[in-house]
Amino acid sequence: QEQPVESGGGSVQAGGSLRLSCKASGYSYCMAWFRQGPGKERERVGFIISFGIKPTVADSVKDRFTISQDAAKNTAYLQMNSLQIEDTGMYYCATDPDRCPYCTSDSCYAKSWGQGTQVTVSS
Repeated sequence: QEQPVESGGGSVQAGGSLRLSCKASGYSYCMAWFRQGPGKERERVGFIISFGIKPTVADSVKDRFTISQDAAKNTAYLQMNSLQIEDTGMYYCATDPDRCPYCTSDSCYAKSWGQGTQVTVSS
């Protein structure tokens, strides 16, 4: 699989919104979003199975973030509302042809990772 490409990051004030996009190349069983804040470990924010099945976001963001997909464009989106300073970090898209990318206590795993897009939330 080729590397997915993220876009849509930027700087916003707390309470604002951003929508991230992730365009994949080729087939992906699952597309996932991860983030890594300053001094923090990488964590999975959410995932969506091919053709928009079972979009799931982490409990920590479930009231503010949603995941969707445009299968025709092979693109997944992460809509982030009511952004908080703690949401600041690098956001990565990951894809995998066999399973949903995931994290263990040691690391995070995916077949392909994007370069990341920076999200900065200020007060």
